[in-house]
Amino acid sequence: MQPQVQQPVAPLFTRRALVRLIIPLVIELFLLMTVGMADTVMVTSAGETAVSGVSLVDQINTLIIQVFAALSTGGAVVVSQYLGREERENANTAARQLLYAALAVSGALTLLALVLRGHILALIFGQVEPAVMDSALVYFLLTALAYPFIAVYNAGAALFRSMGNSKVSMFCSLIVNIINIAVNAILIYGFDMGAAGAGIGTLVSRIAAAVIVLALLRQPDNTVQASGLLPLRFQWRMVRRILFIGVPTGLENGMFQAGKLLVLNLITTFGTAAVAANAIANSIAAVSNVPGQAIGLALVTVVGRCMGAGDSAQAVAYVKRLVGVAYLCMLVMGTGQFFLAGWLVTLFHLSQEAMLSAAQVLRLCAVFNIVFWSMSFVMPNALRAAGDAVFTMAVSLCSMFACRVALSYVLSCSWGLGLGLTGVWLAMFCDWAVRACAFLVRFWRGKWKQRQVI
Repeated sequence: MQPQVQQPVAPLFTRRALVRLIIPLVIELFLLMTVGMADTVMVTSAGETAVSGVSLVDQINTLIIQVFAALSTGGAVVVSQYLGREERENANTAARQLLYAALAVSGALTLLALVLRGHILALIFGQVEPAVMDSALVYFLLTALAYPFIAVYNAGAALFRSMGNSKVSMFCSLIVNIINIAVNAILIYGFDMGAAGAGIGTLVSRIAAAVIVLALLRQPDNTVQASGLLPLRFQWRMVRRILFIGVPTGLENGMFQAGKLLVLNLITTFGTAAVAANAIANSIAAVSNVPGQAIGLALVTVVGRCMGAGDSAQAVAYVKRLVGVAYLCMLVMGTGQFFLAGWLVTLFHLSQEAMLSAAQVLRLCAVFNIVFWSMSFVMPNALRAAGDAVFTMAVSLCSMFACRVALSYVLSCSWGLGLGLTGVWLAMFCDWAVRACAFLVRFWRGKWKQRQVI
């Protein structure tokens, strides 16, 4: 009797499908980076008070957007797993529930911001100049009104990524940039509206993005559709599945931003040159990380689809493959950053001390980016997509406060090693190394394969 030959399993994602998913994500992330920058750069014509007000509120808005991104990640994981099971109706139901949850959370945050915006700004930033506070209050009011539209757009973009289509979110990001810059130019340069002009530009562009993504989600040829949204029909069981991933990821992102603010307060004690050097180095390093971030977003879709199909072997294979690609990207970007650091910092108007400090930490960052960044920030998205979000949250929070925050004081302060800004960045690299080791061990042991989301 002839033994049965097991038929090979068809890959869920071809190389072309992966390229179509990742390349638009890279472009989208570059475009999204310019939205906040456009407000800050264009409002400089209105003076330092307007710039200061906008920059203060942007720190809060970054935290809020991280909450929306976490909720969208939870929805993308659930939808991807249903698509892996080929349960299209459940995927559609999950898509509707994600949009409902996004509106509910963003509506609550908008109401909170509108009522308490003055108290929030005073609590976080203390006493600032009255003119700066006036600009911040106006910009906070207008951008808070945009929260529901940002949440809906993030949810819609995540749903399209779960279908393997990232071109839509790339297109929307382009539209957001064009509208934001155009409205800013008219209101800031033409009508001298300063922070208010920047806030209106953000609001109008975010409304446009939300309307476009909702209209596209209703197209009948989509694998997942968001039709029949009215009347509202909450299904708490499905919402809980989304929150099972979204809440730990949101807490992780929120505490990550809080840790960064704590470290930033420490850096301010080192003087103006250190603050400027840190800001510029972070901006340049963020550009180097964009390809890796895009691959991390793609992993949510790919691993989620594999786990939904019950094929953990393909999930492992794709994780190895895509994390390997991320390492290759970081090698290319890190090499360029290392050798061009001295030239890159000259593009900004910094003092000689600040330029030297920024170039030094950028070169260190390039080395650690190549070795640890992908394992620290790309790999955990694979674990989240499998439902292991609580583990990634626990590791990230412990590592953040034990390494990045506590170790920053030990390495940088005069009562410690006294390394200043370099010590802060070394503490951050230690954080990356701890995360990388923990996530690698978790991946190889395979416990994440036993998690259930749906």
